[in-house]
Amino acid sequence: MERIKQALERAREQRQAGVTAPAKPHGVSEKPASIHYTQTQVATVSTVHLHDHRIINPAERDDFVDAYKILRTQVLQRMKENNWVSLAVTSPRYGEGKTTTAINLAVSLAMEVSHTVLLVDADLRHPMIHEHLGLPAGKGLTDYLLDDAQIPEILLQPGELPKVVFLPAGRPVDNSAELLNSPKMVKLITEMRTRYPERLVVVDVPPVLSAADALAFAPYVDATLLVVEDGGTSRDDLKRAVELLDCTNVIGTVLNKVRKPS
Repeated sequence: MERIKQALERAREQRQAGVTAPAKPHGVSEKPASIHYTQTQVATVSTVHLHDHRIINPAERDDFVDAYKILRTQVLQRMKENNWVSLAVTSPRYGEGKTTTAINLAVSLAMEVSHTVLLVDADLRHPMIHEHLGLPAGKGLTDYLLDDAQIPEILLQPGELPKVVFLPAGRPVDNSAELLNSPKMVKLITEMRTRYPERLVVVDVPPVLSAADALAFAPYVDATLLVVEDGGTSRDDLKRAVELLDCTNVIGTVLNKVRKPS
């Protein structure tokens, strides 16, 4: 009887989130690859646009995709070892590739059969994920935090990126650090981390040295991934960024934009 109650409760939560999945036999592990979205808006994205913005295609196999698979494996190992489910992606400064890395890591994580991924644009000063995906600017996280917009109405599922759900940032704001540290945001990130046991949360946050946002938000996620640019990030900036992130678990550093030898 207790198992039946638990199953009914899980089904009720899924219906409220607008997600339905086919029934599975007892004892079979959950495979969210066949998830259907009934309330979350499915957005059409162009594979050409994704390619032009260096977003990996799950259907393709090349060195670029393989590099993110290696990163995914390393990240998953650390997260599973510590029972972590949420990860912030940041960099010392703008222009070092944190947003591209956050999107590609989310796509790569979603290629795992046992995971779905919620990709959150929490760079409320300079939101960019929607541009990388070729989506128009619209309502998002700031509208939830400031104007009481409901989360189901602002979530998007990029159709070409299976098992990834996107929470846009919404309109840019100046008081972003205060919003990311607000009780409403803390409550939301807690719900994101706990609502579905198979879901991982990847959050794109502003650079550590450009705003206080990353530091304000870091205590509310399990770990942080730091993206640095080959030949672009200075040693002093990297050292300072790591020192400032001592309030969180720095899961590792990604060396981005590596120049190939001639």
